[in-house]
Amino acid sequence: MPRLKGLFLTSLFLWFFLVATSASAGTALSQCEPDATQSSGAIYRICMPAPQRWNGDLVLFAHGYVAFNEPVAIPEDQLCPPGGICLPTLVNSLGFAFATTSYSTNGLAVLPGVQDVVDLVSVFTSAHGAPGHVYLTGASEGGIVTALAIEQYPAVFDGGLAACGPIGDWNRQIDYFGDFRVLFDYFFPGLIPGSPTEIPEEVINNFDDLYTNMIRPVVFAPANRHLLDQLLKTAKVPYDKNDPTTIETSIHDALWYDVFATNDATLKLGGQPFDNMKRIYFGSDNDLRLNIRVERVSADAAATAEIAAHYQTTGALSRPLVTLHTTKDQQVPYVHEILYQRKVRATGSTPLHKNIPVFRYGHCNFKPIDVVRAFARLVNLATGQSISLQSVDARPRTPSAAMASHSRPRGLLPSAP
Repeated sequence: MPRLKGLFLTSLFLWFFLVATSASAGTALSQCEPDATQSSGAIYRICMPAPQRWNGDLVLFAHGYVAFNEPVAIPEDQLCPPGGICLPTLVNSLGFAFATTSYSTNGLAVLPGVQDVVDLVSVFTSAHGAPGHVYLTGASEGGIVTALAIEQYPAVFDGGLAACGPIGDWNRQIDYFGDFRVLFDYFFPGLIPGSPTEIPEEVINNFDDLYTNMIRPVVFAPANRHLLDQLLKTAKVPYDKNDPTTIETSIHDALWYDVFATNDATLKLGGQPFDNMKRIYFGSDNDLRLNIRVERVSADAAATAEIAAHYQTTGALSRPLVTLHTTKDQQVPYVHEILYQRKVRATGSTPLHKNIPVFRYGHCNFKPIDVVRAFARLVNLATGQSISLQSVDARPRTPSAAMASHSRPRGLLPSAP
C-alpha cells in the first residue's frame, strides 16, 4: 500500500535536533497521555516532555492518506518509521509538545483533517494552556490539510510546512489518477474488472493478489514492453530512468489510488469528480486512434462544485508556509508546486511562501538536509531569526531504553513495493 516514506517522517523532526539549542537529546522523556476522542470522533494523542523541559511550543502533525476501509486510528507507521525514533519521543526529547489526530475519517479526509487539527489546538490548550507557538506540519494528504489550515486559520497557527501535498489544483490530482486508469485500460484492456469510475468491491478486497498474479505479469512481460512505454509516455508518469524498479512503483501506486480512492471520493464529493471529455492524449504510436477509443468520462456537477468550494487552495497567506516537494513524485506530481506559486503571486503572498524543490524520484522521498533547510526557512519567515547550520551535529542518535519503550509501532500498514 502506498504510504509516507519513513525517511521523510524521521528527517522531518530531525530538524529539532539541529536547531534546538536549549535541549540535549535524551534529557527529557516522552510522556504520551492516553489516547482520547475529539468531538468529531477523531482519536488524538498528546505527548509531553517533562514539565521542566517544555519550551512552551506545540508541534502538530497532519498525517497522510489512509485507505477508507482501514479502521479510524492514529497511523502508527507514520509516527514510528521502521528503524527510526518515534516522532513524539523525538520532539518531546527536545522540549516541544507534540500532538496528532487520526482525523474523524479515512480515505478522502481533507476537510475533516483541517477541522480536527484546528480543534486539536483547543483540546491541547484546555489541558496544558495556550502554547507560545503552534507549528503545523503535514505530508501528502496532510500537506494539503496543512496548506488549507494555514490559509484559513492564521489566528491558530504560526506557520506550516506542507510537504509533497496536492496543493496546486485538486482537480489536477483527481485527473492524474483517472487519466492513468483510462490509459491503462486502453493499453492493457480487461486486466482490472469494473470501470475507472466504479470499482467493484472484489477488486478492492483482492487488489494485492490481482496486482501480483494478473496485472504485474502482463504489464511487465517482455513482449509488452512497447505497450508499457506508450502508457508511461501518454500518462506522463514520473520515474527514475536510472532505476527501472521505479517504473513498477509508479504503476502500482497509480493503480492502488484508483482502486482505493475512487469510490470513497465519489461518495464524499457528492458525485464522480474525474473528467477527461476534452483531454487530448499524446505519446502513443497512433494518437488519433487512442483519443477516439479511450474511455471518456464526464464529471458530475455536484462533485465539481464541491471541489471548487472546499478543496482548492487560494494562495492567500497571512502566515508563512514552506512547501517541499520532490520533482519526480509518482503520487502527487510536482506541477502542484508550480500551480500553487501562481496562486501565491496572484494574491500578493509571495513573501510568505517558499517552495523548495528536491530533484529526486519518489513520493516524500527526502533526505534529512532537505527538511532541515525547509524548516530553517520556515523559522526565518515566522520569526525573522536566522539559523546557522555550520556547527550542527547531524549524526544519528541511538534512542535510550526509555525512548525505545515509546517507539514500538502498532498496526503497521503494508509497504508499497
